[in-house]
Amino acid sequence: QVQLVESGGGLVQAGGSLRLSCAASGRTFSRYAMGWFRQAPGKEREFVAAISWSGSSTPTADSVKGRFTISRDNFKNTVYLQMNSLKPEDTAVYYCAARRGGSSGLVFEYDYWGQGTQVTVSS
Repeated sequence: QVQLVESGGGLVQAGGSLRLSCAASGRTFSRYAMGWFRQAPGKEREFVAAISWSGSSTPTADSVKGRFTISRDNFKNTVYLQMNSLKPEDTAVYYCAARRGGSSGLVFEYDYWGQGTQVTVSS
């Protein structure tokens, strides 16, 4: 069982930056691939970025490529999402998720989810 708690969301102006954190419980964090997803009002949950257990694979959605970076610290049981050059269309609730196996961009392949953190980008 893995419990995930996101933090770091908030209100920021367009062009600004935020860093999201996701703290995981459990001793086997390093065995899980982690992902960040987001969901805007009235829209489906969508993939943002993922990272393999070793950090060697970091697939990223085209919509955020070059602006968002995912990383992890297995000693701190934490995964991060650095978000730069934020745009109003990045406004959403951001969720982190964990799965056994390799990194994935598919919602249904993740076994554990956090409660989400709100990110609002004003124009």
